[in-house]
Amino acid sequence: QVQLVESGGGLVQAGGSLRLSCAASENIFGFNSLAWYRQAPEKERELVARFPRTGSRIYSDSVTGRFTISRDVAKNTLFLQMSSLQPEDTGVYYCTADRLGIDYWGQGTQVTVSS
Repeated sequence: QVQLVESGGGLVQAGGSLRLSCAASENIFGFNSLAWYRQAPEKERELVARFPRTGSRIYSDSVTGRFTISRDVAKNTLFLQMSSLQPEDTGVYYCTADRLGIDYWGQGTQVTVSS
């Protein structure tokens, strides 16, 4: 069973930055893709950024230019660098990994941006 553990969330003022980490229990190079999703209160979960095994990284329109997804294969860790944070970025951020059609999810980390 793949385990994903997110960390790095917290409370930050608008305009600030945070770096989220997602530690995987297995070699992340074996996954078809890795991604970050978020869920704001009373809203549906949405894709924030995706790091496919091949091809370009994908970002939602709302975070393009502000967030950067990256990975460290040696450390089996996925990152999300978030800059110029806004109150609308508030939510629980989840790390996901896709392998052979199965999606694995972490437990999430809370990000709260105050105005």
